[in-house]
Amino acid sequence: MDTRAMARHFAESMIGHRNSLAGKAEDAVKVQYALHRTASGLTDQHEDQRKAAGTVLEHWKGDNSAGFEKRSGRLGRQLRVTADAARDAEKIVAGVSSALTTGHARARQAVEEYLAQAVRLLDAGVAVGTRAALLKAVASAADLEPQYTKETTAAVRHVRGELEDAARKLRALEKEVEHDGVADGRGRTRPSGARDRGRSRTIISAARRELGTRESPPGSNRNPYGPTAAWCSSFATAMWRKAGVDIPILPFTGDVFRWGQRHGKAYTNLNAVRPGDVLLFGSGPGSPATSTHIGIVEKVSGGTVTLIEGNSGDSVRRNTHRLGSATFYGGVHP
Repeated sequence: MDTRAMARHFAESMIGHRNSLAGKAEDAVKVQYALHRTASGLTDQHEDQRKAAGTVLEHWKGDNSAGFEKRSGRLGRQLRVTADAARDAEKIVAGVSSALTTGHARARQAVEEYLAQAVRLLDAGVAVGTRAALLKAVASAADLEPQYTKETTAAVRHVRGELEDAARKLRALEKEVEHDGVADGRGRTRPSGARDRGRSRTIISAARRELGTRESPPGSNRNPYGPTAAWCSSFATAMWRKAGVDIPILPFTGDVFRWGQRHGKAYTNLNAVRPGDVLLFGSGPGSPATSTHIGIVEKVSGGTVTLIEGNSGDSVRRNTHRLGSATFYGGVHP
């Protein structure tokens, strides 16, 4: 009796999950590399075009030079916008690639563990040499399969969610390139602003999907966004990461403000607040006693601001606050 072949028969579904994740992971790596090369190539083209146009204009002072300069500038903006979009797409695909690699490793481990245990059970039944012992071993191997298939199914489900999230981000990115004021021919040049608005929408959409999520068990600080600790900041930075913001999971709110200072994105004038930002509660980033809470800005209306906040009553909740320095010491753009 080929006990390994029988074990593999029981493991057919989980092996299918493992192989599917492996194939998708390989495809994602190829796409990521292609986008990297595209972004690099377009950046090089933009630089070459800029230098060439500068050389021409340096020696051309005729009636048509102004028109040439305008057309050249438009071409340069198109190259830059497309290169930025390719670079943003590369980051999105990199996140998917990481999720696929992790999911494949998780499924592979489940398959290997199941096969090892099932073969041991079946070999033990064969060694006894009775029909009853063999049937018992087969039943035990079959009973063991569902818990491992559940593990590989969970890995596939998680990756599917990441793929769907990435698809939404890529569609939003495509729309930004189409309507950035360069590609649509209207002459407005707001590529970075368009990207910022798209990113903010992605942050808010991600945060809204988490409304109602609770720590489990209540009062434990166990949460799905970061370490078992006060998790309002872990939630906020996790939502930013879903939108492609290059920020680590930061459990302390003051560290988010310091991250913003290092990257030129922090502010203390609350007139600068906009959707997708985070606002910091308290008097300053020095310690948990002075930087007490954080929320993602969903809407600003007059003198109030609506935030989506993690660890608000042990859950993700929407709250409205008076926008002022008595409550917030500052904010950070994503």
